[in-house]
Amino acid sequence: MTAVDWIAALSLAAWAYLLLFNGGFWLTSEREETEREKASAPAAWPRVTAVIPARNEADMLPFSLASLAAQDYPGEFSIVLVDDQSTDGTAEVARSIAANSTREITIINGAPLPSAWTGKVWAMHQGIAAASLSKSKPDYLLLTDADISYASGMLQSLVKSTCSNGRAMTSVMAKLKCQSLAERALVPAFIFFFQMLYPFRWVNRQRAATAAAAGGCMLVDRGALERAGGIAAIRGALIDDCALGKLLKKQGPIWLGLSNNVVSLRDYPKFDDIRRMVARSAYAQLHYSPLLLLGTVVGMAAIYLVPPAFVFFAGFPANVLAGTAYLLMIIAFQPTLRFYNRSPLWGVALPVIAMTYVGFTLDSAYQHKRGRGGLWKGRVQAEVGRQ
Repeated sequence: MTAVDWIAALSLAAWAYLLLFNGGFWLTSEREETEREKASAPAAWPRVTAVIPARNEADMLPFSLASLAAQDYPGEFSIVLVDDQSTDGTAEVARSIAANSTREITIINGAPLPSAWTGKVWAMHQGIAAASLSKSKPDYLLLTDADISYASGMLQSLVKSTCSNGRAMTSVMAKLKCQSLAERALVPAFIFFFQMLYPFRWVNRQRAATAAAAGGCMLVDRGALERAGGIAAIRGALIDDCALGKLLKKQGPIWLGLSNNVVSLRDYPKFDDIRRMVARSAYAQLHYSPLLLLGTVVGMAAIYLVPPAFVFFAGFPANVLAGTAYLLMIIAFQPTLRFYNRSPLWGVALPVIAMTYVGFTLDSAYQHKRGRGGLWKGRVQAEVGRQ
């Protein structure tokens, strides 16, 4: 066999391994969602407080905050929203919603950001502190984002599943919008790549080392969080959800999955919008390491570019081996495409999509070098995470 044949064979072996041994990362979790919905109700419904950090989210709150206020939950449920130094009237919109709701909604004016904290974690810390000082301390905290909308029975489902399985945390990855051309092209792959890094089955297996969470929806056992040192234990984390998942998995079982009942309201109408979203934390995921960045670029090229390139430009048997690898790649992408109601033909474009994400990752490293790493709504936060 020639060197080209060996490279094609290695690419095929890589895809065979990913499909068979990487925690079934490519399979979506509809079955697990059904099992969550079938969980039995607790003998007594626990007290839950939702904590929402909100920075310039006035346009989102009429939908997101309203969906939380409308939750069909049999137990005590309150909401604490932390206005994180907003300039768009976020607090005023929240107070207007609270005034017209029967749900207990507390709005806090966030304090200035300390140097050792990332913005979202600092806002969550303030919200958790306020919830813990209430007369009826919550048993669970629903840590969520200001751009997330919930189906009316979702909190009840989360609580039943968490209590039935004695979890320290149950987290659900919100279904992202997939309407614009940029979203249709790139959003399903974002979920696909996340699952490749953090296979949900490994996250959900208590004995496995893999830990992660999705920051838009995290139902957390307050006692477990306190035993782990509180949210302050991840004060400098830029990728705070995965850091929290790692922290809480030491306290008990955690669970991560997908759902159609937790939906992101944020639009990404242009490709540049998604670039900024990815570039904010991609280099942090690589621990700001140039060597890991180089390895990622080479690895992504070998896994995603080699198969289609060799199909068209290599001879036998490399073209057949590469074609088989390309077919496995397309097959692996299909469950995620179905979850987002996208055409199966998007699987053919996965190599181009993957290289687009490589470009976003390189841009993330470039933005970090410019001193603009971790930029979110005017805040540069990457250096905090390195302290």
